Amino acid sequence: MSNDASLAVSSRTVNDYLDCLQVVMVNTTLPANIGSAARAMHTMGLSRLTVVDPKLPIDETSVSHAAGGNELLSSALIAPTLESAISGCQLVFAASSRSRHMPRPVVTPTQAAKIMFDFIDAQAALGADDSSVDTSSATSSKPNIAILFGREDRGLTNEELAYADYHIQIDANPAYPVLNVASAVQVIASFIFAYAQTHTQTADSLDSDTSTDAQSTINVNLRQQWDEPAINQQQLQQLTQRTTDLMVQRGLANSEHLKSLPSRLSRLGSRLQLDQKEYQLLSALIAKLSKD
Repeated sequence: MSNDASLAVSSRTVNDYLDCLQVVMVNTTLPANIGSAARAMHTMGLSRLTVVDPKLPIDETSVSHAAGGNELLSSALIAPTLESAISGCQLVFAASSRSRHMPRPVVTPTQAAKIMFDFIDAQAALGADDSSVDTSSATSSKPNIAILFGREDRGLTNEELAYADYHIQIDANPAYPVLNVASAVQVIASFIFAYAQTHTQTADSLDSDTSTDAQSTINVNLRQQWDEPAINQQQLQQLTQRTTDLMVQRGLANSEHLKSLPSRLSRLGSRLQLDQKEYQLLSALIAKLSKD
């Protein structure tokens, strides 16, 4: 890492990191829970809230439960679909109390925070190292990371969880490991905030000062110093769909019985951690094979 890149990382504040994160609440039932989540976020320094297709809109009960987080509620985005909410995200986490049909790597809140902040540092270093990067473009702006939270009664569906690169699980009573959605936001946000304070104090020695918790149960290959910015979630899903279509066209898959193929391709893309140039190469290859 060059001196400029090291300076870019070491000069980041807690708010610089937290501003890259957005909480995404999916299909909430009670407006009060949106307000409680906003209060939890505000307490832990998070300011970006997106609500996907809520059953009831933000109302007076939301405001009363938000307390000091009213401004956060006012700036909350309402998205019609999860796909539109996370289309510009390069990294997606999902809160899940149990493993699902098509699992992603499962991490603790502290492990998730480390992955998030290392990713942000890597992207900041990329911008500092490469003066040719156009900082005005959507792909080279500050990283955009989403944390998904599901419905009060049944959480996130398998299809929604498949959008995430990692699943976050909170240690809890195994007999009943289910938290209220606002409580889950509070717990995960508190671990992120605590990690942010430690991380900013030791940013100049990240490679040698590794969190014990972050290494104790999972070995994750993190993006290091790529020469291009990471692709976003919309690009990953486009690549997944085009690959699926190509396999159907070539007789490698049955369009009526795809089963888990799209989810497996999406998971493969997450594991590869593609950058913009790799995305362009694969897109060109698929386009050529589709025409031949």
